[in-house]
Amino acid sequence: MDKQTPTYQHHFRVHASLAEVAEFHSRSSSMAVITPPPILVRLHHTPARLAEGDEMDFTMWLGPLPIHWLARIEAVSPAGFSDRQLQGPFAAWLHQHHFTAIDADTTEVLDEVTLRLRSHPLWGPVGFGMRIGLPLLFSYRAWKTKRMLR
Repeated sequence: MDKQTPTYQHHFRVHASLAEVAEFHSRSSSMAVITPPPILVRLHHTPARLAEGDEMDFTMWLGPLPIHWLARIEAVSPAGFSDRQLQGPFAAWLHQHHFTAIDADTTEVLDEVTLRLRSHPLWGPVGFGMRIGLPLLFSYRAWKTKRMLR
Protein backbone atom coordinates (compact mmCIF):
# COMPACT_ATOMS: atom_id res chain seq x y z
CA MET A 1 0.00 0.00 0.00
CA ASP A 2 2.95 2.38 0.54
CA LYS A 3 3.46 2.97 -3.19
CA GLN A 4 -0.19 3.69 -4.00
CA THR A 5 -1.43 7.13 -4.92
CA PRO A 6 -2.99 8.75 -1.85
CA THR A 7 -6.76 8.53 -1.67
CA TYR A 8 -6.95 11.99 -0.12
CA GLN A 9 -4.57 14.91 0.33
CA HIS A 10 -4.96 18.11 2.34
CA HIS A 11 -2.45 20.86 2.99
CA PHE A 12 -2.40 24.09 4.94
CA ARG A 13 0.07 26.58 6.35
CA VAL A 14 0.39 27.37 10.02
CA HIS A 15 2.22 30.31 11.56
CA ALA A 16 4.54 28.22 13.70
CA SER A 17 8.04 26.87 13.30
CA LEU A 18 8.68 23.39 11.97
CA ALA A 19 9.83 22.33 15.45
CA GLU A 20 6.60 23.63 17.05
CA VAL A 21 4.43 21.82 14.50
CA ALA A 22 6.36 18.56 14.92
CA GLU A 23 6.18 18.87 18.72
CA PHE A 24 2.41 19.50 18.64
CA HIS A 25 1.78 16.47 16.43
CA SER A 26 4.09 14.24 18.51
CA ARG A 27 1.75 14.50 21.50
CA SER A 28 -0.87 11.76 21.34
CA SER A 29 -3.32 14.04 23.18
CA SER A 30 -3.31 16.40 20.17
CA MET A 31 -5.38 13.90 18.20
CA ALA A 32 -8.43 14.30 20.43
CA VAL A 33 -8.02 18.08 20.47
CA ILE A 34 -8.06 18.43 16.67
CA THR A 35 -10.87 15.92 16.01
CA PRO A 36 -14.11 17.70 15.14
CA PRO A 37 -17.30 17.32 17.11
CA PRO A 38 -19.49 15.31 17.09
CA ILE A 39 -16.70 12.70 16.89
CA LEU A 40 -15.36 11.84 20.33
CA VAL A 41 -11.94 10.25 20.75
CA ARG A 42 -11.05 8.12 23.76
CA LEU A 43 -7.37 7.27 24.05
CA HIS A 44 -6.80 3.90 25.74
CA HIS A 45 -3.13 2.96 25.57
CA THR A 46 -0.96 5.63 24.01
CA PRO A 47 2.38 7.10 24.99
CA ALA A 48 2.38 10.80 25.87
CA ARG A 49 4.87 11.41 23.03
CA LEU A 50 4.79 9.38 19.85
CA ALA A 51 7.98 7.70 18.65
CA GLU A 52 8.94 5.14 16.02
CA GLY A 53 7.08 1.87 16.54
CA ASP A 54 4.67 3.19 19.19
CA GLU A 55 1.08 2.06 19.03
CA MET A 56 -2.01 4.16 19.63
CA ASP A 57 -5.06 2.29 20.90
CA PHE A 58 -8.19 4.42 20.82
CA THR A 59 -11.91 4.48 20.13
CA MET A 60 -13.62 7.05 17.94
CA TRP A 61 -17.30 7.47 18.71
CA LEU A 62 -19.43 8.41 15.72
CA GLY A 63 -22.61 9.09 17.62
CA PRO A 64 -23.54 5.78 19.25
CA LEU A 65 -21.14 3.77 17.06
CA PRO A 66 -17.79 2.94 18.70
CA ILE A 67 -14.94 2.45 16.24
CA HIS A 68 -11.94 0.79 17.85
CA TRP A 69 -8.63 1.61 16.17
CA LEU A 70 -5.07 0.43 16.70
CA ALA A 71 -2.37 2.30 14.79
CA ARG A 72 1.40 2.00 14.64
CA ILE A 73 3.61 5.10 14.32
CA GLU A 74 6.22 4.82 11.56
CA ALA A 75 8.80 6.87 9.64
CA VAL A 76 9.19 9.42 12.44
CA SER A 77 11.43 12.40 11.62
CA PRO A 78 11.43 16.16 12.26
CA ALA A 79 9.62 16.43 8.91
CA GLY A 80 6.69 14.19 9.89
CA PHE A 81 5.55 10.64 10.55
CA SER A 82 3.00 8.07 9.45
CA ASP A 83 0.29 6.21 11.27
CA ARG A 84 -0.73 2.84 9.90
CA GLN A 85 -3.93 1.12 10.99
CA LEU A 86 -3.27 -2.33 12.46
CA GLN A 87 -6.90 -2.86 13.48
CA GLY A 88 -9.87 -0.72 12.59
CA PRO A 89 -12.66 0.04 10.16
CA PHE A 90 -10.59 -0.11 6.95
CA ALA A 91 -8.98 -3.01 5.10
CA ALA A 92 -5.91 -0.74 5.02
CA TRP A 93 -5.13 2.83 6.17
CA LEU A 94 -1.92 4.83 5.99
CA HIS A 95 -1.90 8.48 7.06
CA GLN A 96 1.31 10.34 6.28
CA HIS A 97 1.94 13.67 8.02
CA HIS A 98 4.51 15.85 6.22
CA PHE A 99 5.87 19.12 7.68
CA THR A 100 7.84 21.57 5.53
CA ALA A 101 9.37 24.82 6.80
CA ILE A 102 8.38 27.74 4.57
CA ASP A 103 10.39 30.15 6.71
CA ALA A 104 11.39 30.36 10.37
CA ASP A 105 7.80 31.06 11.48
CA THR A 106 5.67 29.27 8.88
CA THR A 107 5.22 25.56 8.23
CA GLU A 108 3.23 23.76 5.58
CA VAL A 109 1.41 20.64 6.74
CA LEU A 110 0.51 18.02 4.15
CA ASP A 111 -1.71 15.10 5.14
CA GLU A 112 -1.87 12.17 2.74
CA VAL A 113 -4.25 9.30 3.39
CA THR A 114 -4.16 6.06 1.46
CA LEU A 115 -6.96 3.68 2.33
CA ARG A 116 -8.78 0.62 1.16
CA LEU A 117 -12.38 -0.04 2.22
CA ARG A 118 -13.37 -3.32 3.84
CA SER A 119 -15.77 -5.64 2.13
CA HIS A 120 -18.08 -6.02 5.12
CA PRO A 121 -21.81 -5.34 5.59
CA LEU A 122 -21.19 -2.87 8.47
CA TRP A 123 -17.59 -1.68 8.12
CA GLY A 124 -17.73 -1.20 4.35
CA PRO A 125 -20.46 1.49 4.57
CA VAL A 126 -18.95 2.97 7.76
CA GLY A 127 -15.56 3.26 6.05
CA PHE A 128 -17.18 4.78 2.97
CA GLY A 129 -18.89 7.39 5.13
CA MET A 130 -15.62 8.15 6.87
CA ARG A 131 -13.87 8.42 3.49
CA ILE A 132 -16.33 10.99 2.14
CA GLY A 133 -16.00 12.93 5.43
CA LEU A 134 -12.21 13.38 5.08
CA PRO A 135 -12.42 16.91 3.59
CA LEU A 136 -14.48 18.12 6.55
CA LEU A 137 -12.28 16.27 9.05
CA PHE A 138 -9.04 17.71 7.70
CA SER A 139 -10.44 21.22 7.25
CA TYR A 140 -11.39 21.22 10.92
CA ARG A 141 -8.01 19.79 11.90
CA ALA A 142 -6.24 22.58 9.98
CA TRP A 143 -8.40 25.27 11.61
CA LYS A 144 -7.91 23.83 15.08
CA THR A 145 -4.14 23.33 14.62
CA LYS A 146 -3.77 26.96 13.57
CA ARG A 147 -5.69 28.10 16.66
CA MET A 148 -3.71 25.85 19.00
CA LEU A 149 -0.34 27.01 17.65
CA ARG A 150 -1.01 30.76 17.72
